[in-house]
Amino acid sequence: MTYDWKKGKNVSCSVYARTYGETKEKLSLKKSAARRKPCTAGEKEKILFGAAALCWLSETEKKKKPASFRKYCSVYEKYLEAPLGMVSVSELSGQVFAEVLGEYQKDGLSESLLRSITSVLNQILAYSEAQYQTEHFRYSFKKESRESRPVEVLKQSEQIRMLEYLHQDMDICKLGIILCIFTGLRLGELCALKWEDIDLNGKILYVNSTVQRIAVEGHTTKTILMEGTPKSICSRREIPIADELITLLGPFYGTGVYVLNQQKPMEPRTYQNKFQTYLKQAGIERKNFHILRHTFATNCIASGMDVKSLSEVLGHADVKITLNRYVHPSMETKRRHVNSMSAVYGQYLGQRCS
Repeated sequence: MTYDWKKGKNVSCSVYARTYGETKEKLSLKKSAARRKPCTAGEKEKILFGAAALCWLSETEKKKKPASFRKYCSVYEKYLEAPLGMVSVSELSGQVFAEVLGEYQKDGLSESLLRSITSVLNQILAYSEAQYQTEHFRYSFKKESRESRPVEVLKQSEQIRMLEYLHQDMDICKLGIILCIFTGLRLGELCALKWEDIDLNGKILYVNSTVQRIAVEGHTTKTILMEGTPKSICSRREIPIADELITLLGPFYGTGVYVLNQQKPMEPRTYQNKFQTYLKQAGIERKNFHILRHTFATNCIASGMDVKSLSEVLGHADVKITLNRYVHPSMETKRRHVNSMSAVYGQYLGQRCS
């Protein structure tokens, strides 16, 4: 229920969003705007995009995780403040934004970063509409059409070489790589993993936290290693542990608080460097750490795991993410299915011939 100043009475309205959190935030902005008398045309013309952005960031800091807030600040300060900060919100248009983003595209910014800029832009506009009743439109970033490609994974021969190397003179850091191969953990989740998150008897691993290095102001260092909750509600999850992994974990169990680094989380960059060392010593070319997660997911699909189960194990918010990213059957899988159908048709043809 909100107040309509033109009609002079309370009116009902609906709010829609992809998640409960977004819906709650939108509803809060609607109610806040309803309690405020609309700005006059002259007042709206004086509202600068930069002023609206700073107010939005101030409100966002109270609601978002520190890492998310710092990302929003960085995107605004680097890409939106200079070209748009001193422009009145009422003067902004889709053409203006298209020109700004067009310049960034020419500079070679990645599609992911362009999407982040667009997201921050739209959130500031939505905030301005709710707080100052300025006209709001949603700018849609149009990506270049291109064919989707299967994610990169370790080849079967590379997986064998890697596992053979890791089993030699096994230590907890080598075991961490095996843990990722068997569970699909993200790097930050592994670095923050505690022994209390692993139930050997129940054969379950609980993902409760993650770590990442973020920029902070007023600190002795430019960045700090921050431990917090996973990136989304779905990322907090339970993962079944294979019997073989239980056997490997047993001798190390309980040696400190954290699995990899005993009394404190492991620095993700340090562990990435270890991974590169392991690859080199196993005779495998340099790979991104995330390839372990991709390899796990692809192996699960090849082994017959249903997409819904895999989506929950990976902590995806939507099954579509899992489908689009990982369900790319190999030629061996396709051949196996075709041969199974041929067996059925062969039996039918055999009956007809007899």
